Amino acid sequence: MKTLGLIPARGGSKGIPRKNLKNLCGKPLIAWTIESALKSTKIDNVVVSTDDEEIADIAREYGAEVPFLRPSELAQDSTSGIAPVLHAIEHLPNFDSILLLQPTSPLRDVDDIDGVVNFAIQEDAKSVVSVCKSPVHPYWIYKSENKLLKPFLEHEFIACRQDLSQALALNGAFYMAKTTWFLENKSFVGFDTHFFLMPKSRSYDIDDNEDWMVVESILSRRLNQK
Repeated sequence: MKTLGLIPARGGSKGIPRKNLKNLCGKPLIAWTIESALKSTKIDNVVVSTDDEEIADIAREYGAEVPFLRPSELAQDSTSGIAPVLHAIEHLPNFDSILLLQPTSPLRDVDDIDGVVNFAIQEDAKSVVSVCKSPVHPYWIYKSENKLLKPFLEHEFIACRQDLSQALALNGAFYMAKTTWFLENKSFVGFDTHFFLMPKSRSYDIDDNEDWMVVESILSRRLNQK
């Protein structure tokens, strides 16, 4: 199975400006994902999809391929996460599967990457997404209605954690699918989707400055232990 490792990295991030190029423990954020992907023996090509020349230059510096620049209309705040993947497949059609690696998950390592691809092959999975145990069960999530607290889901109240079924949450580290299945479904998630469980320690997804500080602290400790 020929697998494309695709790293989407637009230049116009809003929560943390220029996030993909921001220094994280000595190297740009995107470099952590590129380096892990390049260590994998299960990925045939590591490609960065970006609209930004500076990101493209940094990606190449760290060893990734940038065979095209993404059009600006596919790098807006309103652009779906699927659009850049479809664009990449159009330019690089000769792959059996595609593994999307978001640079905002820098704590994933090469063992995770090899693990998810091996799992997909073993299960002959049409698609696989990475998950971790949800820190909050859906039965304990509420919404506001007329300034009153109402259950987000209608259910019988369960007070004991041990009585709850296991809840899983997408962690953003991996989205993988057979290319033909992805093109048919225009999604990585469907009724045929398998899950790949990851520990919380490698499941942080950087969305804001608070996430950044948590990930930076974890990475710093890891580096100091080496």
